[in-house]
Amino acid sequence: MSHTPNGGTNRRDFLGKMLAGATMLSIPSFAGLAQESKHISTSTTDTWANKIKGKHRVVLDVPRPHEIFPFAWAKVFLLTNQATGTPEKDCCAVMVLRHEAIPYAMKDELWEKYKFGQLFKIDDPKTKAPAVRNPFWQPKPGDFNVPGIGNVDIGINQLQDSGVLFAVCNMAITVYSAIVAKEMAMDPVAIKNEWLAGVLPGIDVVPSGMWAIGRAQEKNCGYCFAG
Repeated sequence: MSHTPNGGTNRRDFLGKMLAGATMLSIPSFAGLAQESKHISTSTTDTWANKIKGKHRVVLDVPRPHEIFPFAWAKVFLLTNQATGTPEKDCCAVMVLRHEAIPYAMKDELWEKYKFGQLFKIDDPKTKAPAVRNPFWQPKPGDFNVPGIGNVDIGINQLQDSGVLFAVCNMAITVYSAIVAKEMAMDPVAIKNEWLAGVLPGIDVVPSGMWAIGRAQEKNCGYCFAG
């Protein structure tokens, strides 16, 4: 019988299980993970990298939840370029969601079903409790207020409307779905497929976050650690 993940498991314990108990948990070996990435076609990955255009480019490396900051920094990049004479169309911000930040790439239903807020230690900015929704997908007016500025449009959909590109790590999805499957006594393949099906519109699944960061830098993106 399936059960929800242990509410008392903290992030360090969670990562410890992943690293120390990989064989026991039936997580794929590194060779197996590399094989997984082959399922993402070369044409798909080349298409993603070729989306990176514009005079001013930056890649934001998001390996873990960090409140509003990764999303706010993408907006700040656009706003301050605009203030100094460069419109949005001449800028490109790339956000790479990897490691513990992968839930941000997924729909609300998965947050509720798999208790992502509890599992990945992500609080809802409105309720201050573990999030049962993706707080950065289609936020409501007033969800994000910055002192001295007021309401800011830093939802994923809002940033996408401003040309921000998003990628999520297939490697991390593979590993974390296997861990969750073990915790819930479920099929890891079924969970991974469900997570992939629940990736938000406009977010590309890439072989790994590290791959995407490397490709973005090859496309002349400056690097910003956002976690």
